Formats: sequence, C-alpha cells, structure tokens
Amino acid sequence: MQPDNSRADAWDLLCEWTQSDSLRRHMLAVEAAMRTYAPRFDGDPDLWGLTGLLHDLDYERYPDLGDGHPRYALRELEARGYPPELVRAVASHADFMGVPRETPMEKALFAVDELSGFILACAYVRPEGLVGMTPKSVKKKFKQPSFAAAVSRDDMREGAEGLGVDFDEHLTIVIGALTERRDVLMPAAGDGDSGGSDDSRDPGDSGDSRDSADSDDSRDSGDSRADGGAPTGEAPASRAPAAGASADA
Repeated sequence: MQPDNSRADAWDLLCEWTQSDSLRRHMLAVEAAMRTYAPRFDGDPDLWGLTGLLHDLDYERYPDLGDGHPRYALRELEARGYPPELVRAVASHADFMGVPRETPMEKALFAVDELSGFILACAYVRPEGLVGMTPKSVKKKFKQPSFAAAVSRDDMREGAEGLGVDFDEHLTIVIGALTERRDVLMPAAGDGDSGGSDDSRDPGDSGDSRDSADSDDSRDSGDSRADGGAPTGEAPASRAPAAGASADA
C-alpha cells in the first residue's frame, strides 16, 4: 500500500516525539537500510522507509517496555492514518510484543534494526568512519565480546536468516545503505549528542569525497548497546551523535 502520509509529515512527527539527536540518527539509519532493501522484495521504498523512520517513535517518551514502547507509537500511528502494515511491522520488531514477523517488510525491519546500530558503532571507532568498511571488519568486532556487549550476535544473524539473505551479503547491503547517508549518520569532528536539539531540519542525502581503505582501529565502544535505540529485548541503548542537513531525503 502506498502511504498517504508524506516523508515530511513523518519527519515532523519524529521530531515532535524525539528530541535526542542520537535517537533521531538511529531512525534515519534504519530508514536508509529499509529503503535499500525494499526493491529486493518488490516493496515500496516509501512505505518501507517510513516504517524504518518511525519504528522507535515513542521510545524517548515511553521507554518502559512493560507498558510503554512501542504501544504509544502504535496508537499514534493508527490515529494518524498510517498503513496497517506499517503499524504491524513496528509492533513486530519488538520481540516482547509477541507479534510474529510474517511479511518481508517485518522481517527486514528486525534484520536491519540492531545491525544498523552495530555497524554505526563500528564506524565510530574507525578513523574513516563508514568509508571503506567491509563485512570482514564488522565480523571482527562480532568476535570481541567486550564490544557492544549487550547486543546479541545471534539475533543479528537470525535476522538475516529470517530474511533469507546470506549474512555477508546482508552486511554488505546495510553497510552500503548507511555509507550513502554517511554525512547525516556520522557526526562531524568534535560533535556530540546534546541530549536534544532545536534543529528539526530534515537531513538529506549528500555526497562525501573521502576515499579510504578499510582499517582496524583497536578502540572499543565498551558495553553499551550498539544501536542505541529501543531494545527488542530488555536493555536500553545509547545512540551516536546526530547531525542535520537541510534537504529532504
């Protein structure tokens, strides 16, 4: 179903409910991965993108998994007339909601949510960021128990399996999607998460001329949850700093 709700409306809603720059950044990353995956499954990139953009809509306001996220988001999205398949996908990405993932869009959201965050965590400890990143460098961090220790490696692999995509290919696809949005997803030097921003401008795509080979940086992000967003299980998260540009994606 082609969504009637515009991307601009969705961004305004996201900014109304989410003040954290870092949480906004995570949702932009998941949006990018979802839009990239949509054509592979004959999906509508706009619908898939909105699903990724809004999947953690209520996490900042209602982080309690017992009676909060994502229940408030589901009600808000329904009230605003978002497509039922989008609402159901948002429900299904949280295991504790007990909504089975049945459609390719639902499976893709689960598959890219945690992984998008893990890839960004890897990028933050590389001098080149996302540029030149390979599946090999991501899998190397998988093998380091202390790196983003709260993130289940099994869940990320199971996400790819549920989607029917080889794990290395899955890594390549998501890395590519995030790299295309690197100017939005990676903070500028010295930038940090202010814990909230008055800038609700919609980040857009922009190029980056940096060219660099893959590198292994020994810095470790520690035990924090990599994706920084609403947990699909129990642990809360910390997201990376955000930056905005002026164009609509």
